Amino acid sequence: MSILQLDNLSKRYGSTVALRGLSLQVEPGSVYGLLGPNGSGKTTTLGLALGVLRADGGMIRWFGQPMSSQSKRRVGALLETPNFFPYLSARQNLLLAADVKQADPKTVDAALDLAGLTARQKDPFRSFSLGMKQRLALASTLLGTPDVLVLDEPTNGLDPQGIAEVRELIQRLAAQGKTIIIASHLLDEIEKVCTHVAVLQRGELRAAGPVSSILASSDRVVLRVEPELGPSLLHALGQLPWVRDVRPETGGGHSAELTPGHSPAELNRALFASGVVLAGLEVRQRSLEAQFLELTK
Repeated sequence: MSILQLDNLSKRYGSTVALRGLSLQVEPGSVYGLLGPNGSGKTTTLGLALGVLRADGGMIRWFGQPMSSQSKRRVGALLETPNFFPYLSARQNLLLAADVKQADPKTVDAALDLAGLTARQKDPFRSFSLGMKQRLALASTLLGTPDVLVLDEPTNGLDPQGIAEVRELIQRLAAQGKTIIIASHLLDEIEKVCTHVAVLQRGELRAAGPVSSILASSDRVVLRVEPELGPSLLHALGQLPWVRDVRPETGGGHSAELTPGHSPAELNRALFASGVVLAGLEVRQRSLEAQFLELTK
């Protein structure tokens, strides 16, 4: 059973199409990233999924059922940074937040512990660094022990240390089995913490699937041979239908992409069978950034 299922979801603001026919599924235990530039539809998608916005069309299902007050209690969300009182301590702020959410106040201790703020729980909010403030915001999403966390740009505006702190917290929560949905325009963030990714551009889904498969689909294999074998290499590559986009490399040699289901080892064997002995073979993974730019051309 999927944690979240969106089917043909659409949303307009007047004449502007914010989301057009979006369909995706989030499976239990995954860290699912919504990746796209500003205006791509990420925040709109989360707002619709959480019932903050009303869809113009499509279906939303949480835990295999239509969205309800019961399903909402199983989801902790951070769409905007909560308004904490600067003169109150971290613990006092979370107790107030628990009261507003009608969450069990006993869950405050666990939230502080998971966010790594137990030692600072009595310190006033105004004394916190940017990273600690965002960790407290994430702690507020843990009140009531939700099954799912929905986070919109959780590292936005943070310095490198703050980004590292929040990223480490997300990874720790994921290791404990939480399903996490993150919207971000930061490619590095998605690449480092997410298991799955959906790429959005102008309200449309461009690609979705495991981060590893998206990266693997665009790996390049760099091949180097002795100069006299250059023509033979090109001829042999041209005879393999599962080899594509052959390009010359700076400093000699050529690179190519392999269609899904074929490996560099298989290429090496095929070339050897054709009489081409490689002097070097390197797998060069393209970054998620390169893949994203290609998908959103």
